[in-house]
Amino acid sequence: MAMAAPTGSAAPVAPALCGHLALLLLLAAPAAHGYSFPQQHTMQYWARRLEQEIDGVMRIFGGVQQLRKIYDDNKNLFEVKENVPRKLVEKVAGDIESLLAKKVRALKRLANAAEKFQKAHHWQDNIREEDIEYYDSKADTEYDDPDGEEIEREKSNSLKLEFTDDDNFKTKVNYSYAAVQIPTDIYKGSTVILNELNWTQALEDVFIENRKEDPSLLWQVFGSATGVTRYYPATPWRAPNKIDLYDVRRRPWYIQGASSPKDMVIIVDVSGSVSGLTLKLMKTSVYEMLDTLSDDDYVNVASFNEKAKPVSCFKHLVQANIRNKKVFKEDVQGMVAKGTTDYKAGFEYAFDQLQNSNITRANCNKMIMMFTDGGEDRVQDVFEKYNWPNKTVRVFTFSVGQHNYDVTPLQWMACANKGYYFEIPSIGAIRINTQEYLDVLGRPMVLAGNRAKQVQWTNVYQDALGLGLVVTGTLPVFNLTEDSSDRKNQLILGVMGIDVALNDIKRLTPRYNLGANGYVFAIDLNGYVLLHPNLQPQIINFREPVTLDFLDAELEDENKEEIRRSMIDGNDGQRFIKTLIKSLDEQYIDEVFRTYTWAPIKSTNYSLGLVLPPYSTYYIQANLSDQILQVKYFEYLLPNSFESEGHVFIAPREYCKDLDLSDNNTEFLENFIALMEKVTPDSKQCDNFLLHNLILDTGITQQLVEQVWKDQDLNTYSLLAVFAATDGGITRVFPNKAADDWEEEPEPFNASFYRRSLDNKGYIFKPPYRDAGYRGLDLENNTIGILVSTAVELSIGDKTLKPAVVGVKLDLEAWAEKFKVLASNRTDRDQLGARQCDPSSSCEMDCEANNKDLICVLIDDGGFLVLSNQEDHWYQVGKFFSEVDANLMSALYNNSFYARKESYDFQSVCAPEAPSNTGAAPRGVFVPTVADLLSLAWWTSAAAWSLFQQFLYSLTYSSWFQTEEVVGDGMEARETSCIMKQTQYYFSTVNATYNAIIDCGNCSRLFHAQRLANTNLLFVVADKPLCSQCESVKLLQAEVRAPPRDPNQCELVDRPRYRKGPHICFDYNATEDTSDCGRGASFSPSLGVLLSLQLLLLYSSTSRHPLPSAACL
Repeated sequence: MAMAAPTGSAAPVAPALCGHLALLLLLAAPAAHGYSFPQQHTMQYWARRLEQEIDGVMRIFGGVQQLRKIYDDNKNLFEVKENVPRKLVEKVAGDIESLLAKKVRALKRLANAAEKFQKAHHWQDNIREEDIEYYDSKADTEYDDPDGEEIEREKSNSLKLEFTDDDNFKTKVNYSYAAVQIPTDIYKGSTVILNELNWTQALEDVFIENRKEDPSLLWQVFGSATGVTRYYPATPWRAPNKIDLYDVRRRPWYIQGASSPKDMVIIVDVSGSVSGLTLKLMKTSVYEMLDTLSDDDYVNVASFNEKAKPVSCFKHLVQANIRNKKVFKEDVQGMVAKGTTDYKAGFEYAFDQLQNSNITRANCNKMIMMFTDGGEDRVQDVFEKYNWPNKTVRVFTFSVGQHNYDVTPLQWMACANKGYYFEIPSIGAIRINTQEYLDVLGRPMVLAGNRAKQVQWTNVYQDALGLGLVVTGTLPVFNLTEDSSDRKNQLILGVMGIDVALNDIKRLTPRYNLGANGYVFAIDLNGYVLLHPNLQPQIINFREPVTLDFLDAELEDENKEEIRRSMIDGNDGQRFIKTLIKSLDEQYIDEVFRTYTWAPIKSTNYSLGLVLPPYSTYYIQANLSDQILQVKYFEYLLPNSFESEGHVFIAPREYCKDLDLSDNNTEFLENFIALMEKVTPDSKQCDNFLLHNLILDTGITQQLVEQVWKDQDLNTYSLLAVFAATDGGITRVFPNKAADDWEEEPEPFNASFYRRSLDNKGYIFKPPYRDAGYRGLDLENNTIGILVSTAVELSIGDKTLKPAVVGVKLDLEAWAEKFKVLASNRTDRDQLGARQCDPSSSCEMDCEANNKDLICVLIDDGGFLVLSNQEDHWYQVGKFFSEVDANLMSALYNNSFYARKESYDFQSVCAPEAPSNTGAAPRGVFVPTVADLLSLAWWTSAAAWSLFQQFLYSLTYSSWFQTEEVVGDGMEARETSCIMKQTQYYFSTVNATYNAIIDCGNCSRLFHAQRLANTNLLFVVADKPLCSQCESVKLLQAEVRAPPRDPNQCELVDRPRYRKGPHICFDYNATEDTSDCGRGASFSPSLGVLLSLQLLLLYSSTSRHPLPSAACL
C-alpha cells in the first residue's frame, strides 16, 4: 500500500493523519551515515535543472526556431493549401462510386448473358468428357503424400495453355481463355457437371468483351450451384500441398449472393442412441453448417434429449460472426449422448428462439436445422402451434449415421414445413448436404425475378487466387427455363462475382496531403472496415472474411460509437472530438483531438470517413518552377554530399510509375537517382506533388545543416546525432556516420517518433524498445541512443501547420552520468566526494553520491525506462519499468501517475498450441481386407467411395484418424489466427508532485515522483528496496495471447453493436413449389482419383504416420 502526500493543483483523496505523520517522520529521520531522504523542494530543484538542461540542448541543436525562419525565407517556393474535409469526402466517395459502378455494369452483363445461355442450352443425357473443351485449372496441380512423393493425377483432357506474368493479377494469366475449377469431391465426369461446363463455355466471350471495355477488371467469376467455378482470365489453380477442398459455394461472396439473410436455430439430438461415430458426424455437421453462415445471419445451437438446452453460453440468436461461430464450434465438441429423444423439446426450444423479438436478428429467412439418428414422433402438434398455416419457419432435417430407423417422420417434418430432408451416412456426405439448403432458400429470390437482382458488395476477404485483400460485387443468376406447364423454374443457377482489389480503392484516397496522422476509412453496414490504416490481417489463405469492426480498429469511445451508427444509417456528418489513440508501435497511448467527417458512398452499402488532426488542416505544396534550383536541391540527395551535409533517407513512395521500389533505402535511393537522370520532376509519369515536396525538403533540411548543425560540437553535449524529418519524405541524419545506427523508418509517416511528436507538445523521449527477455549489450562496444524529438509548428498568416520534426540522439552512458550530476547536491564548484555527513550534521542523499541507497530514474509516458543512476539499469533502458522495479511501478500506478488501457488485436497470428502426442492407431476408419483389394467390384462399390470420402475429409478433420486427445506425428504446425491482448500505460490527468511511502512494514520505501515540464518524462526518486518483503505483483505491458473466452463473447452478445442488414428480404413467394423436399446422399466417384487416394489411405492406415491435415483456402 502506498500513502501519498501530494502537492500541486490536482490533489487526490487525503490519506489518514497517521499516514502523514509516518511520512514526515521518515522524511526527517537521518538514514545510515547521516543521510536523509531528499526533501520535496530539493527534488523539485533537481527537476528544474533537468528541464533546463533538456530545453537548452534542444534549443541549440534542435533548430526549431532556425527551421521556422528557413521556411519563412523560402515561402516563395511553396503554397499553403487547405484540406476541406467535406469536399475531400465528397470527392473520394464519388470516385469510389464510379469505380464500383463500372464493375456493376460488367457484372450485370455477365449475369444476363449467363441466364440467356443456360435458357438456350439443350440438356444432353449422353454427353461425354471428350465432348467438352476447357482448361482445367487443377490439371497441372501436384499434390504430395505425407512422405513427399507425388500422387498420381487423373488423366485430363484439359487444354494446354501458355501463361504470361501480369502485374495486375500478381500471377501468370492467359487472357484468351477462362479456367474451370471443380471441387475434389465432385466427379467431373457426371452428366450434370458436363452439361454445366457445356453451357458456361459461352461466358468466355463475355468475359473477354468486359475486359476490352474495362481493362482494369480483375477476376470475373461464375460460381455455379453445382460447385463448378469458371473464372477469367485463366490461371493455374493455387492449391495447397495437400488435397484441395476449395468449393466456391462456401466462399463468403457466394453465400452472400445466393440467399437473403437467415435466422437459424440448429438442434442436435444427443439421446443415448446417438453414440460414437454418429455423434462425431453430428458435431462435424454442425461445424460445417456454421461455415455456411455469414455476418448478415443469426444463429443459435442447442442439444436436446428429454430437454433442450443451448450448447454454449448464448441464450438467444447471435450474429454469425467469426468469434461467435468459434464459441459454438468449441462448445459443440463438448456434447455428450445420454437419455431419450424428445423431438418436442427440441422444436419448442427452436421456435421460442425464433419468436424472440427483443433481440437483434436478421428478420428474414427463418429456419430450424435438426440433426438426429432417427425417431418415430412427427410432433405435428408443435408445428400446428408454432408454424401453421403460414409456415414462416422452414424445417430442414438431417438423418445422420448408419442406422435402420424409419426416416419417414423426418421426411414428413421437412416436407410439411417448406424445408428439405437430407441423409448424412458418413463424413463424406457432410459438406455437400450441409450447404444444399441454400438452393431451397434461393427459391423465393428466383421467383421474385428482377426485384431480387440486387448487386451486393461483400466484406473484405482474402482472394483465393493471390490478389490479396478484395471485395466482391455479387449478383445471383437464375434459371429462367419453364416446365411443360409453363411454371417458372425456381432454382438458382449460381452467383456471378467481380473482384475489386482493396489497393485499387486505396489509390483513390488522398494520403500525403493529410499528414502523418490523417487518414481515410470506410465501413459497411455491419460496421466492419473496408479501408482503415489499422486493417492489417496477419494471416493469409483463410476461409473467413476479414471482419474488423471500426470500434476494434480504433480505441472505442462514445463519440466513435455515435459516428459509426450515423455512418451505418447512411448519413453524412462531422464531429470534432477528443479521443485516445495508440502509437504506431503500439507501446503508447496519446490523448488527441481529431475531426471526423463522413458521408455515404452512393449505390453501395459502404460509408466513407476522413480523420484529420487540427494541424493537418493545411499542408505545403511545393512549387519549384526554377529548374536551376531543382538541380541544386537535388544534388543534396546524392551520396557524395552526405559526408558534409549528413545522410539522407528518402521515404519509399511511388514518386513515378517506373520507379523500382525496394525495402533497402540505399538501393531505393539509387533507383530514384537513376530515374531522375532520365525524367524531370514535372514529368507526366511522376507524381509532381510528391516529387516537388521531396526536393524542396531536401533543400530546406540542407540549410538547417549549414545554419545550425555544422557550427556545433555534438560531443560537447554527448549527442550521437541530430536529425530532421519532414512531411515531404526526407529524413536527414547528421553526421553521416550516425546513419549506420539509425533504426527508424525511412518513411516519416510510419515512424512512431514522428507521429507522436506531432500529437504531443514539447520534447518526446523515445528509448530503444526492449522486451522483458532482453539481457543487454556490452556497453563498451555498443553505444545506445535515446531519441528526443519535437514538432516544428509554422504560422503563415492565420494558417498553422506542422511540416517537420527535429531532434537529437542522446548518448545513453554519457547522459546517465549527466543525469546523476543534475539530480545531485553538487554545484559547479563542488568536487565529487567533498561533502562529509555524520549523525550530528546530516545532509540529504542525492542521485550521484548515494546511488547505492537511492534509485533515481526518468520514465516516459508509456512506463518505459529512459535514464537511471543505477549502472546495472543501463542495459534495461527501454524496458517497461515494472520489469526493472515492479514494486515502484505498481506504486506509481496505484497513485494515479499512470492510467491503463486494455484492448484486443483481432488480426494476430499465433503458433498452434502444442498438443499432447502419445501416439495411437487410427480409430473409426474401415480398412479393407486383402480380398477386398483384389476385388474390382469392391473398388467401385459404395464402401470404397465412402472410404475415399472419409480419407478426403479427414484431411480437414484430422481427429478422424486419431484417438481422442491425440495428434498424429505427421501433423504440421501451422500458424493460426488468434486474439492478442494489449496493455498500454499513459500519464493520467494528475500533474502534481508526490511524496509517498510504500508501506511494507519494516521494508517500507519512500519515493518522490514529478512530471518534467515540456517533456513526456516522469522523474522518480526512491529508496532502494531493503528486502524482498516489498515485492508486489508485476504489472504486465507486453502483448499476450488472450486467454480462452477473453474477451467474453457471452457478455458481448448481450450488448451487440449497432448494425444493419441488407434492406431487401426474399423469404416468401406464394407460387413456390415445395414438393421437392427430400432425398439422401448421392456421390459419383471418379475412379482414377479414387484408386490413387485409396492406395494412399491404405498406406496411411497401416503405417505409424497418420496423415497431416490440409490447409483450406
